[in-house]
Amino acid sequence: MLLGLNVGRPAAADQLPDANPEAFVRILFESETDSARAKLAVDKFIDPSVDEVAMLAQIDGMVATINKMLGTLPPDAASTSMEKLKALRTFLYEGGWWNNDRPFQYDLSDPYGQQSGAQSLSHYLATRKGNYVSMPTLSLALGERLGLKLTLSTAPLHVFVKFTDDATGKTWNLETTSGAGLTRDEWYRQKLPMTDEAISNGVYLKTLSRREAMSIIATSVLDKLITVGRYEDAIAVADVLVEAYPANVYTLVKKGTAYYRLLDASIIKKYPKQSDIPADRITYANDLYRANQEAFAKAEALGWREPKLN
Repeated sequence: MLLGLNVGRPAAADQLPDANPEAFVRILFESETDSARAKLAVDKFIDPSVDEVAMLAQIDGMVATINKMLGTLPPDAASTSMEKLKALRTFLYEGGWWNNDRPFQYDLSDPYGQQSGAQSLSHYLATRKGNYVSMPTLSLALGERLGLKLTLSTAPLHVFVKFTDDATGKTWNLETTSGAGLTRDEWYRQKLPMTDEAISNGVYLKTLSRREAMSIIATSVLDKLITVGRYEDAIAVADVLVEAYPANVYTLVKKGTAYYRLLDASIIKKYPKQSDIPADRITYANDLYRANQEAFAKAEALGWREPKLN
């Protein structure tokens, strides 16, 4: 049970609580909570103004509406995973009484959710405009409550949903930024080029385990720590995320970035010339540089390559 978890003193929305982010993430992995509660706990850790209880009630209300939609079908049909998936897609992406004619849409103005708070479920539910983080996470949260076999998967700078059909045992990709249609791996490989090594090493297109999916959900904490300049905390959180999902190359790259930012803030900006670095700081500077290089090297060894943003 993560709702109501208090890990520190309250903070403004653009800050983080005075708490131990590493401990928070470890608790997240150790809990038996579902994806909705985990995502809301992450959102609240990043922004303490998030009302977890209200958001969870809203999600439960959405599930009740989808079940009401399913109630119009014969019981045998309504119980199948395919019909549940169809109802979920209709609820989210087609306007009607079920969503007050306000379908959810991909926010083309901020597809990566880079604006403050844009990756949170509360922002997505309020605006009905989402991104590659909020859209798959909401589909996962709702689908789990409907009894669907869903998890997350990744492509370069992208997250989507994996769905396993109970009737056939076949697993499909659901592209939640585009109506959650059934999508083949080949489509992702064409749109978001990735190496064969990355796929074979479980970096991309993998049907993630619960812990691996939690590692993806919790990366928002890592991103926020880097944004607010808490680089040492970011590195500690990255280690926990990689422990849960060793092929989480996004986290490895962010860890490398955190080491560079720490090097920049503590050494480069203070000592513009290498000759200015005090003798007692040279080893520290070298350690930071080496750790930065090692993090990127590990990502590249797994098949990661610098993605090209459109």
